[in-house]
Amino acid sequence: MSTARKLHPQSALALEVRPPEAPGGGDRATDPSLVRATLLALMTPRRLMPVLLVCVPLLYAQARLSQERPLLTVPLAVAMCVAFVLVAPVTFRVLFPDGLDFGHGAIRVLMYGAISSGVVLVVGAVVPKVTDLGETFLTERSSLVVCAALFCAGGWGLGRDIEMEQRLRTERLRSAMLLRDAERAQLLALRSHLDPHFLFNTLNAIAEWCREDGEVAERAVLQLSSMLRVVLAGVRAPSWAVSEELELVRTLLSLHLLRDPERFGWRIDAPPGTLAVQVPPMVLLPLAENAVKHGPAAGFRGDISLTLSLDGETLRARLVSPGPYGGPRAGSEGLPTLEKRLALAYDGRASLRIAGEGERTVVEVALPIGGPIDGRAGAPPSGSAAVTGRTRMLDAAAAKAGPGRGSAGPGQGGSAA
Repeated sequence: MSTARKLHPQSALALEVRPPEAPGGGDRATDPSLVRATLLALMTPRRLMPVLLVCVPLLYAQARLSQERPLLTVPLAVAMCVAFVLVAPVTFRVLFPDGLDFGHGAIRVLMYGAISSGVVLVVGAVVPKVTDLGETFLTERSSLVVCAALFCAGGWGLGRDIEMEQRLRTERLRSAMLLRDAERAQLLALRSHLDPHFLFNTLNAIAEWCREDGEVAERAVLQLSSMLRVVLAGVRAPSWAVSEELELVRTLLSLHLLRDPERFGWRIDAPPGTLAVQVPPMVLLPLAENAVKHGPAAGFRGDISLTLSLDGETLRARLVSPGPYGGPRAGSEGLPTLEKRLALAYDGRASLRIAGEGERTVVEVALPIGGPIDGRAGAPPSGSAAVTGRTRMLDAAAAKAGPGRGSAGPGQGGSAA
């Protein structure tokens, strides 16, 4: 029986983010990028094709229906179409940056109508009169009225379409930012999760050891306090090296063996190339805790082994513990929490597999060696003071406990090989 899962990020939106402001914090209506963005948007095929479908018949009608010098009247129609494309949408967006709203008052509406009519009159009446072009199809009074109406309506439609497209793009970007921020907040909350039963059991055991074996109690307090310091530091860190994660696992297993060193044996095999790989903090710790809880602590005898290896661009961890795997347990929080963390940290590119092999349980984790999403930028390099400082907390606790304290003893563990 096995359980293999492809981890996908989960979304939870409960944040409030202000929409991005215009460059320089100024009014969009006075921003020169508004004009440039409008002209560029007009050049897209989805808008350029409808404009051409309207302009081409006008050019044909101007050439066929004009009484005098029909071929010379085509440039006039071209000028009318170019003026419409360049002026109408830009004017609408400049005057109505937030869309047509009667709250603007009648002044802007009148300004838009005046500009539209003025452009049509200049191209359709003034230019033919100055050039002595004569009367044409587009320069008739009825045609000028129709052109002015098309100028106003077309500019409104194109300007509004461009505005709505820009708003949609902005909202999608903001939605993606909200989703990422929510995932980061959820990841931070999940990262701080540590099974309270382990803490309760350890504290209860320490209270009992204080009456029966003060030396064991002292060692347990030192190791537990150092472990909690490292856990708190890991909650704030987006990632850390595998070597730090293994120190936490060693401390956890050593705490379980303080009272009864013969309870179980453990071994960690990690090639040197795996120790510097960045992983989410406390990603292997709950697996080790779960292995002890449902293995030796549940009465199953045997050793616990953790093996790490590199497979191309993937870091693989294999944890084997005594006790058969009985499938997902109702009410379990450890593994579901880890699955959520991996899904959020690696955007669905990590995998977690649990299977039973006879009387043993095998957990396999595959993590991209590029590190978690939130830990790729600004993650402390392996061997730096920020990385080694947390590990030294555990070493200092072992030194304070005296010779031989803080380790599991020969044959029951050891440094990574």
